[in-house]
Amino acid sequence: MIDYMLANNPMTKDDAVKEVERYIDNPGQALSYKVGMMKILDLREKAKAQLGDKFDLRDFHDSVLKNGAVPLPILEELVDDYIAKKKAS
Repeated sequence: MIDYMLANNPMTKDDAVKEVERYIDNPGQALSYKVGMMKILDLREKAKAQLGDKFDLRDFHDSVLKNGAVPLPILEELVDDYIAKKKAS
């Protein structure tokens, strides 16, 4: 894994070793990051589809980030609120 990371990422060997050790120690971390990323991308596509020309990437990012770390069902509610407010404006 260290060799793969060095071949495919601009990082030092020490950084690659630390990252591999972190994922070995806590394998769910990478999975949770990926699940979160996929949910945010799905919500972004949902907002784009429902808002069309009213969709603004900065406003979307603000709605996702302004409340900090929240569970994904709460994040979806926040994005739904963002969509509803943009539609009403």
